[in-house]
Amino acid sequence: MLCVRLLALAVLCSLFRLAGVAATDPPHAETSAQAIDSDQDGLSDVLEQELLVRFAPQFQSDPQDCAGVPASFVPDLRNPVVAAEDVTVYGQATPRTLAGVPDPLVELRYFHLWRKDCGRMGHPLDTEHVSVLIQRRADAHGTQDWRALYWYAAAHEDTVCDASQVTRASTLGAENDGAQVWISRGKHASFLNQELCRRGCGGDKCGSMQPLRVSRIVNLGEERNPMNGSLWIASAVWPFAAKMTRTDFDAETLARLQSLPASDIAWVNPSKRPAQATIAAGNSTAEALGTGNRDTDAAISLAGGATGNALGTTYGKVTQALKQSVHGVGHALHGESHTPKKEPPGTNNEPDKP
Repeated sequence: MLCVRLLALAVLCSLFRLAGVAATDPPHAETSAQAIDSDQDGLSDVLEQELLVRFAPQFQSDPQDCAGVPASFVPDLRNPVVAAEDVTVYGQATPRTLAGVPDPLVELRYFHLWRKDCGRMGHPLDTEHVSVLIQRRADAHGTQDWRALYWYAAAHEDTVCDASQVTRASTLGAENDGAQVWISRGKHASFLNQELCRRGCGGDKCGSMQPLRVSRIVNLGEERNPMNGSLWIASAVWPFAAKMTRTDFDAETLARLQSLPASDIAWVNPSKRPAQATIAAGNSTAEALGTGNRDTDAAISLAGGATGNALGTTYGKVTQALKQSVHGVGHALHGESHTPKKEPPGTNNEPDKP
């Protein structure tokens, strides 16, 4: 009987070897995990997390921010409740399509959430984000075969002070990893260059900045199929759902960007720039006039990466021109007011001495 059992076992082992499967191998748990798609958007949970980690922005923030650092929120609640201020960043990965682009595209969003906006006209809870559009070669499958095409930074979206920006990933040198992003103190608007922080309505400050060490990236899933207990994304107390359901890389915005030099960071809503300069005039007339020079156009030129120098030069020239203008007008008025006037004969009035 024992011989019969041993013979049967040997036959089974031979059959497994012929099929290319080791008799001692367990089921492919890793393959099964890679197929899980919790938010039902066509991307596996594993791929989404790998992409979110790889392209995570390098945030810069003010360590003295009155709201502390980005917060995490209690899972499985319908309304947002801060769990801890622990520099959690929430992510989203959504498949996209663009006309004329056959390769797969994914839009990654990174939400840094705060317990409050404590800047000018502050309010409880603050929902801010940065996003990147990435592309994969059609014949590739690994995460290393993805590259970034465009980066977007949200700044006061859907307000008159909307200073959101978009640019090519190559402009920032961020095609294969995360871009550097500056978060304004108190207001938490995101900027793709530190100099741009002061170019809105005057309420953003990016002075004493230090790297923000992200503790973890939590995948939110999709608005209709939230993951990791993020039910609070649908709450009416903040505009979270709207930010998750629209793209930051619409065809019109990208077409305008493509018409600009490769060194440019484009304002997403350039039509609002003149109004913003007017608002900024309440703080500094000279700054507002300087801002209205190049910033009322569609973009800010990086000039090969030397944005600060380029903008500083522009601002300096405008300020100097204003000073010279004021000096010239003052000189003209001074000269006119001290020109001796001819008095009618017989008067004792004498002109003022220069």
